[in-house]
Amino acid sequence: MSLWRLFRRYLRPADAFLPVAFFLLVVILSVFAAGPDQELLARIGPGTLWTGALLAFLLPVQTLFRGDLESGALDQLRMTGLACETITAVRAAALWVSVGAPLLLAAGLGGLLLDVPLLPVLAELAIGTAGLSALGAAAGALVAGARSGEAVAGIVVLPLAVPVMIFGAAGEIRLLAAVCLFLFFAAPFAGGAALRASS
Repeated sequence: MSLWRLFRRYLRPADAFLPVAFFLLVVILSVFAAGPDQELLARIGPGTLWTGALLAFLLPVQTLFRGDLESGALDQLRMTGLACETITAVRAAALWVSVGAPLLLAAGLGGLLLDVPLLPVLAELAIGTAGLSALGAAAGALVAGARSGEAVAGIVVLPLAVPVMIFGAAGEIRLLAAVCLFLFFAAPFAGGAALRASS
């Protein structure tokens, strides 16, 4: 199977509905909780957007590879010669396109509600969500065979996402890019090892 066909197989635009709705719910509740104080909204805005993005990416993690593992599709993909690392990398890219890109559009609306500068925040979120996608794909491979995948996914993702959250909310775009680049290169190897162990 070619990488493009595998990417299209994993590209699921419908997967974006629940994470985006959850993200907007976090933002709207934060706006109501903060009240009409524009200075307060501007202070909590970046942290709110990053928290919402992280929690939104946790939602699809536990189901990323479970269907392939249960149906035997993962074994068929491996029989075509695709390495588990390649499968994880393609799944991470498809997760970003399916969930990360719509989340950026929702973040534009959230940025307006929270009174934060849109262009810097969106640029940081574009980089950060790529890192979260890679981390989510690796965690999804790790919990694919676990019965309580939801709890395990949170335990795996949250500590590793702390640097992304800190540098993203602080606006340190160079450090954020460095962390996300590391995640995007390291996650396929971690996810590949997990997929081999579970299949």
